[in-house]
Amino acid sequence: MQQQPRILGLDVGDRRIGIAISDAFALSAQPLLTLNRSNRRNDLRMIDRLVRKHAVTEFVVGHPLYMSGDISPQAAKTEAFAAILREEFELPVHLIDERLTTTEAHRHLDTAGYASRRKAVIDQVAAVLILQLFLDTRANQRLQP
Repeated sequence: MQQQPRILGLDVGDRRIGIAISDAFALSAQPLLTLNRSNRRNDLRMIDRLVRKHAVTEFVVGHPLYMSGDISPQAAKTEAFAAILREEFELPVHLIDERLTTTEAHRHLDTAGYASRRKAVIDQVAAVLILQLFLDTRANQRLQP
């Protein structure tokens, strides 16, 4: 049985990458894992395993702009990482504005009572929010006449 293609959502940080994955219908995002970064080669090797395992056809990467919309230093690093993904995997990579997703992720964890496990899952929750925003935006665009 052939696996349904999926979309991988990434919240890229200097030390960790939160990773989320779409469901088979590209309607919802679920947390997958947090990748503790070591070096570029190892990071890409792990992402490659996920791409192959889940038949990933696209990436969505959070773009941490300043509130003014200007490029932050972390946004520049994220843009460089997105370029590496495009080159390495030859798949579409979408940058999506992630302003306030970390704040929203903290709020979700507090509401769900996960304050004590925050560090272990915050990046995954942020990746879910980033990917879900992309999926919702895409679905809404398809509904437009």
